[in-house]
Parts: sequence; C-alpha cells; structure tokens
Amino acid sequence: MTARELAAAGITDPRLRAAYLSCRELNARHGRTYFLATRLLTADRRPAVHALYGFARWADDIVDDLGNRAPVAEKARALDRLQADLATGLSTGRSSHPVVAALADTAERYGIEHRHFTDFMASIRMDLDTTDYATWDDLARYVRGSAAVIGLQVLPVLGTCAPRAEAAPHAASLGVAFQLTNFLRDVGEDLERGRVYLPADRLAAHGVDHELLARCRRTGERDGRVVEALRELVAFNRGIYRHAALGVPMLATVSRPCVSTALVLYSGILDRIEAAGYAPVLRRRVAVPEHRRATVALAGLLRVTAARTRHRLAARPVPPRPAACEKAAPIAEEHPG
Repeated sequence: MTARELAAAGITDPRLRAAYLSCRELNARHGRTYFLATRLLTADRRPAVHALYGFARWADDIVDDLGNRAPVAEKARALDRLQADLATGLSTGRSSHPVVAALADTAERYGIEHRHFTDFMASIRMDLDTTDYATWDDLARYVRGSAAVIGLQVLPVLGTCAPRAEAAPHAASLGVAFQLTNFLRDVGEDLERGRVYLPADRLAAHGVDHELLARCRRTGERDGRVVEALRELVAFNRGIYRHAALGVPMLATVSRPCVSTALVLYSGILDRIEAAGYAPVLRRRVAVPEHRRATVALAGLLRVTAARTRHRLAARPVPPRPAACEKAAPIAEEHPG
C-alpha cells in the first residue's frame, strides 16, 4: 500500500521515498487518530500529510520525549540543528535529514508558505522555558504556531472547492480544536512535566490553581471546582470545533471524509472526558474506544467511495476554475455524543 501511495504521488527517488516512509512510520506510531483518518485520503495526498505531521511530531519529541532527562540547553541545540536543516531544506528542496527532506519536497510540490514552518518552530521553542499561560490570549499565541499553522499547511494538500482564503480560518480552527483537546486530555501528564496548557484566568474563575490540580493528580480527589473549570473549557473547545466544521464543505470533495472523520473522532475525546466526569483526566488519559473508531472509520470509508465515484464522473482534463462546492451533511449529525 505504501508503494502505491508513493507511486500515486509521483515520488520515485529512492532516498525521498525512504524519507516519506519514515514520516509515515512516525505517524503510525504516535498518532492513531490522525493516521486512521489519513487512510481515507486519496493515495496521492497521503505522503504529503505524513510529511507535515511527521515533521511536527519530530520537533515536538525534541522538547517532550527527552522529558526532564535532558537539559534545556541540549534541547535548544537540537532545535537549532533542526531549524538549520529546515532552512536549508526549504531553500534547496533537499536535505540529508529524512523528515526534513520529505517536508521540503511537500512544501515545494504544494506551494506551502514557508512562514507556517517558521511560526511552528517559534512556538515549539516556547516549550523550552514557558510552563503556563495567564490568559487564553497568551495561550492562543502559542497555539497559533503549534496548531493553527498545521491546518494551514495541510489545506493546500487537501484542496478546496472554495477560494482557499475562505477555507483557511476554518482549517486553522481545526488545528486549534485538536490541540486544545490534547491539552484537556493530557492535563495530568503535562502536570508531571511541570506544564499547564490551560489558561490560568479561566481556571482561577472557578477557584482552581496549579497547586489544586497537582493535588487532585496526586490524590485522585474529585474537586467540584476542577470539574466546573474543565466543563467550561470543554464547552469552549466544542465552539472551536463548530467553527472548524464550517470549513469541511469548502474542501475538495474527495478530502472531506478524511477531515470529517478526524473531526468526529477527536471531538469524541471530549465526550469521553465528559462521560468520565471531567476530573479523572488528571489521573489517566481518556480515549475513544476502538469499536467507536472502527464505526466512524467505516462511515468515512463509505463516504470516500461515494466521493471518489462522483469525482471520477465529474472529472475534466483541465478545470478552468475550482468546482463549486457541493452541499455536505452537517458534521454535527455524526457527533457521537
């Protein structure tokens, strides 16, 4: 299947094929939901998405997977090396670093703006010395580079049937929605790293501070103030998903099933947090059950088949302009909760 994807994307150079495969393996290991949804893309688009997420994963691992075992200076040097590789790769279209090689090739193929990668690296560097955020506006500046730009990077790969500028804000919102869901799901694990990716002012409005979160993490105490703070943030997160969902009908028809499936599965994590009573996320990570993943993926596969059939029937040799967007079913109808 991977050989077919690479062939469909026109990737023939052996080193470049190996680079893309490295990115695919990263995503298969670390991002089960993303990887499953990516399987619903047309084969020619999958390698590019793997390259984009693979690079993000590689950079993130420098600051996270090294954990507290490596000094900040060592992590900073690793990011310096990666940024130098990135700059060279984007300017020449080549790199000896496999993940950067795949990214640079993808950026060139799809005309992805280089500033999106610069913004991403700037946010990743914030993780070296920033452990909390006073307000949502403060956190939003971090999330802009760490998540919103991922949506903007992927958008040219997915393709649109509306002007890209109209779809871009919704693509950015989807990246933010996914990231905030991660923050809510991983709040307990982040506490162990000495970080809190939830706005301090919104926690304080319910009488919650870092010390209370840490105590609940340590003892398993279910504090009503924590529950209410997390409830509010989950509701806020759902609002971002609603804005993101408005962009799905603006995507190329063959790409919609992938994005809508990722949206349903990832927003389903919020349902699991809610069903657990919010507070348990401080002690354990919640996840969408495997049977639910399979059900949503099957529905996505059926939509893929229908979309690709329509795409083949309507195909033209050289379309003079983007096709008009077809009406799409509201994403909310598929929401598991």
